[in-house]
Amino acid sequence: MVTILITGGTGLVGQLLQRKLTNKGYIVRILTRTPKLSNEFAWDIKNNFIDKKAFENLDYIIHLVGAGIADKRWTEARKKEIIYSRTASASMLFKKIQQLNINLKGFIAASAIGYYGAVTTTHIFTEKDNPANDFLGNVCQLWETASLEFQKQNIPVTIFRLGIVLSSNGGALSKMNTPFFIAPIASGKQYIPWIHIEDVTNLFIHAIENHVTGIYNAVAPNNQTNYSFSKLLAKVNNKVFLPIGVPAFLLQLMFGKMAIILTTGSRISSEKILQSNFQFSFVNLQNALADLIKK
Repeated sequence: MVTILITGGTGLVGQLLQRKLTNKGYIVRILTRTPKLSNEFAWDIKNNFIDKKAFENLDYIIHLVGAGIADKRWTEARKKEIIYSRTASASMLFKKIQQLNINLKGFIAASAIGYYGAVTTTHIFTEKDNPANDFLGNVCQLWETASLEFQKQNIPVTIFRLGIVLSSNGGALSKMNTPFFIAPIASGKQYIPWIHIEDVTNLFIHAIENHVTGIYNAVAPNNQTNYSFSKLLAKVNNKVFLPIGVPAFLLQLMFGKMAIILTTGSRISSEKILQSNFQFSFVNLQNALADLIKK
């Protein structure tokens, strides 16, 4: 039996991933601050505590935890929390693995396409590109550096730079799908590198079952601008599409510096993950939206 420990297992991706892994016969454990079920184990990042029972006969760690980038305004305190939640948690896991001398088969971690920065450009970013010198780029670089520490123990590391995860249970799509009409944001020319949540969870399973290691962009191959995305979303929902974008200055008033993640976006290549023989279930955005909105 393969045993997998998930951090962030109660989040949007973690919940579905847990169900899929369990259905496939894996033993799944969850690290949480408030354990309630038999497969849940306590941890406290600020107090540097993890229940060592979570590591018994452990094969893989899937690391998903991290304070939400778009949940709150980017005050200096919030920025520190975003970075700390990602780096301190990975470092604590690494130290525990060293302490208990556990020979993991793999450490599989989330990162984000924010690695390439909050920009709109004609360039199509690949995994070979350098991190951006902005807040998002710095967050992702520090996040990935903490995950790559596991290689010092000769543990294979896989990192997925997640695009905007589309789900019927919350996340970005629920915020885009406004009640009466749908409109693009700002110029609408910025790209939305998206991925269906089914494909996200399948990617993590793909990494385990096919021994896929390295760093990969986790985005669907079908690139869409904010304008084309909004128009398709309105069509699938049978809602009115207003072609006039929500002004950028209004978003800046509402969200502060965080508004930049709404008003910018570039194309991200999925070629590398396709070369690993991963098959997306949802390549076409209209099909992906139709699948999620009917649920």
